[in-house]
Order: sequence, then C-alpha cells, then structure tokens
Amino acid sequence: MTEETPGFDEKPDVPSDAAPEDAAQAESADKAGSAPAGDVSDNNKNVSLAAQLDQARAALNERTADLQRLQAEYQNYRRRVERDRVTVKEIAAANILSELLPTLDDIGRAREHGELVGGFKSVAESLETVIAKLGLQQFGKEGEPFDPTIHEALMHSYAPDVTETTCVAILQPGYRIGERTIRPARVAVAEPQPGAQNAKSAAEEDTKASDEESGGPDEG
Repeated sequence: MTEETPGFDEKPDVPSDAAPEDAAQAESADKAGSAPAGDVSDNNKNVSLAAQLDQARAALNERTADLQRLQAEYQNYRRRVERDRVTVKEIAAANILSELLPTLDDIGRAREHGELVGGFKSVAESLETVIAKLGLQQFGKEGEPFDPTIHEALMHSYAPDVTETTCVAILQPGYRIGERTIRPARVAVAEPQPGAQNAKSAAEEDTKASDEESGGPDEG
C-alpha cells in the first residue's frame, strides 16, 4: 500500500517536448480570435462614415436647391421691379403729355396753313423735340386700313375704289408712348360701295369664263 503525501495533487505526466507546441497553438488561437474583432470594428467605422457622408450630401443638395430657388425669386423680383418702373414712367409721361395734345393740334393746324413762321416756328419745333425725347409718337395716315383699337371714326362714307374700311382723312392724329395709346387717331373712313364688290366678282367670273371658252387669254 502506497502512502499519499498530504497537500500535493497528482498531475498527469506531460512530455517535456510537447510544451512549445501547445504554447504556439495557444498563441495562434489568440491571434485567430482577435483578428475578426478588428475587422468588425473597421466595418462599423466604414458604415458610420458612409452614413455621415450621405447625410452631408443630402444637406448640400437641400442647401443648393434653396439657393437656386432664392436666386430665381430674386431674378423675378428684379424683372417685376423693372417692369413696374417702366410702367410708372410711361403713366407719368402720358399724364403730362396728354395735357399738351391740344397745343400740338394747334401747331399742326398752323403748319398746314403756312402760319408756322418766325419765333412761333422755333418754339413749336423745340416743343416737338422735347416731347419726342419723352417717347411721344404720332400715328395715323390716310389710306391705311381702319383699326378700331387705334382709330376713332368720326365720319363715314362709301367709296367704289376701296376694298375694305379705309381711313380716307386724318382729322386729328393719334399719339402713343411705347405700346400705350394716349389718344386714338380721329379719322374719316370709307367703306366699299354696297354691291360694288359683288359686281366686281361677277365681272371677274365672266372674264374667266370667256377666257376658258376662247382657249385662254391671248398670248403676246
């Protein structure tokens, strides 16, 4: 019978040459276990950076859209202000020049009668130069087609030599500033003679029929 020594545990016998291999395997296992943990951490960082980048791009796109919208609104505001400025200028000039129209009519009548001479002629020409610089334009000519948007018919007649309603006399010239009419031209108009157009059409048809029967118009 063998006596056991108290205080000491028995350990299995381990060959001395196995210790280095066990240490190498343990070290390899530690390295193998630690490598995946580092890769996961790097992946998490990349995902976080990508998310931050997407947020920055979204914020940049939003700010760019806001800036473009603000710029478009400013351009529209500038165009509207410029248009209003021109309109206000035209209205102010029209209000002033409309008071001078009777004087311009007197000057025109004096010129037609040969009374625009001497100092009166010089003053009249200076006045006409000033109002031309302000944009006032005269319109209305004999022989032009009647347009109710710019003409006011004060006299009416029929004429055989017109094919449409025509201004045959200018009683008072019209005036405009830009596209704004201050006063329409006051005119006498003439319309085609009733039945004259039908007679002309019938004559043209007879001539055409005669030409067709004779084999066409004579050739020179």
